[in-house]
Amino acid sequence: MDYLWTPWRYQYMKEAASGLQPDCIFCDAVARKDDAETMVVYRGAKAFIILNRYPYTSGHVMIVPYAHVADLASCEPEALSEIMRLAQRVEAAFRANYNPDGMNLGMNLGRAAGAGVAGHVHLHVLPRWFGDSNFMTVTGETRVHPEDLATTYKRLRAALAS
Repeated sequence: MDYLWTPWRYQYMKEAASGLQPDCIFCDAVARKDDAETMVVYRGAKAFIILNRYPYTSGHVMIVPYAHVADLASCEPEALSEIMRLAQRVEAAFRANYNPDGMNLGMNLGRAAGAGVAGHVHLHVLPRWFGDSNFMTVTGETRVHPEDLATTYKRLRAALAS
């Protein structure tokens, strides 16, 4: 039998079991002001960029308005505009630092649509490479990432600062 160790998930499981998770992970991350701990890689005027702690691929980020709103109709036009400008910056940072073959951008609005944080709208942006869905994903329902979150944080924070 093969074992895959994922010690970074312990904190998440512990918090989920004890009810210690915040009402909104995005609002909590912004309020804490410790960007390295919360993985906020960039703060704009109306929106910010945060790493996904459970990424689909290395580099998976989310662009989030500061306002806690559940749908696009409730989001300020200025925030929506900034979200798209930040998506452009992330695209450029991915191309310069990760050289992906493509990218996925998407939103899941509401729990039925697959939103993990249904009450706070956010845009997923992730680089993709040919072959990043390999046998581990298909047969083992397991993702393999070549880069840890701390390294991704440092790379993207530096790329987005310029």
